[in-house]
Amino acid sequence: MTYETIFAGFGGQGILFSGKVVAYAGMLEGLNVSHLPSYGPEMRGGTANCSVIVSDEPVASPLITEPTALVVMNGPSLDKFEKAVVPGGKIFIDSTLISRKCERDDVDVYTIPATQMALDMGIAKLANMIIVGKLIKETNMFTWEQLEGAITKLVPASKAAMLESNIKALRAGYEY
Repeated sequence: MTYETIFAGFGGQGILFSGKVVAYAGMLEGLNVSHLPSYGPEMRGGTANCSVIVSDEPVASPLITEPTALVVMNGPSLDKFEKAVVPGGKIFIDSTLISRKCERDDVDVYTIPATQMALDMGIAKLANMIIVGKLIKETNMFTWEQLEGAITKLVPASKAAMLESNIKALRAGYEY
């Protein structure tokens, strides 16, 4: 079992944190993980992506050239990474921010209006967690309990007030 996921979007959308949550969940389950963040010089508004590998086998390299899953939160990221996903893979698109359709017919595509859902729920900054919830549900990478356990351990005590909102966002995506 190996999951290779690329998370991509603009800086400030929580792309790197999304990858960290998935990697941390794998680590808590005793799996081999790799988390490789990448972002431009502008933290907010610049491009950001991260590669996360979760596997029951050793991870030889943190680089992902053919992801099994892709999470995109802006159009340029879909343009850049869409063709790299393996046939039979999964693409998760924030349809609030990306108007074009996926051009592939050999992958499973999940469009989720994550940004609009987050706005409607009063948690505007957590669209990333909504998509992570959907990713986990559709890939069966982890159970809900494992995901909730990871976010509970990952949100620091200094941001304890954010824990409930993060869980709310994850659940909204998981149940979408």
